[in-house]
Amino acid sequence: MRTVEIAYRYQEKDVGVRPRPPDATTALSRLIDGNRAFADLLDSVKDEGTSARRVVQVDARDLGLASGMAAAPSQRPFAAVLGCSDARVPLELIFNEGPNDLFVIRVAGNGLGSDVLGSLKYAVEHLGGTLKLIVVLGHSGCGAVSAAVDVFLNPGMYLSLVDRHSLREILDRLLVVVHVSAQKLQAAFGPDILQRAGYRQALIETSVVVNAALAACSAQQEIETQGELRVVYGVYLLETRRVWTPSTGHADGVGLAPAPRDVAEFQQLGDAIVGSSRVTALLGA
Repeated sequence: MRTVEIAYRYQEKDVGVRPRPPDATTALSRLIDGNRAFADLLDSVKDEGTSARRVVQVDARDLGLASGMAAAPSQRPFAAVLGCSDARVPLELIFNEGPNDLFVIRVAGNGLGSDVLGSLKYAVEHLGGTLKLIVVLGHSGCGAVSAAVDVFLNPGMYLSLVDRHSLREILDRLLVVVHVSAQKLQAAFGPDILQRAGYRQALIETSVVVNAALAACSAQQEIETQGELRVVYGVYLLETRRVWTPSTGHADGVGLAPAPRDVAEFQQLGDAIVGSSRVTALLGA
């Protein structure tokens, strides 16, 4: 039997409670380190008979339990995270964070629609005292992206969505991302890539990265960032429980990465995706 225990603990005194990150660099490192700790915790119980335990210290003030608190606790997250609605991607858990640490927005396909953009703008305008980072997080095997890929590969499927406006609205945005991703894969591996057994999955995973990067780039352009506030993105891999982002010169990728700022940086990202060990393995290249 294997056992994993993750406990959230608060104490009347701030013993062991982590302070809020003072800047974007520290906030980014905390999220990357937190995800690594979460993944390592679960990796440590691969063998039968093993167990592991992690305690996440929670500030009593964030639960309204501190002595003398008569009012509700104030919001003081250090990062705003746009993630997918997928139930397998619990954002606080995978980043090793507790209540009031993250301002979380979740929507199918982690797309930057008007409601999402409004929520992010609210966080920037009203929580700027503690907010240091905006994160867009996609995930492997995303259902929304997979559906868009299937419609791209078989356009006839689109007709079945004619009376499903809300679903079409999500797919219409994603189809542009899928189209660009397909062009990049064909340019890198040739037209015969369409015949490879792993093409569909490679197109899904490529599109997941491009979609997260595009949302991060758009957020950076749409939101008037204040002070040292930064925008980053990444992809949570369900198989390994680690956050991954393709990077030039790093075949296995890195953690969260800065949002692309222009066409040249998107082209560099495309090169990094098709050169990554993850995508080449899917294609058997």
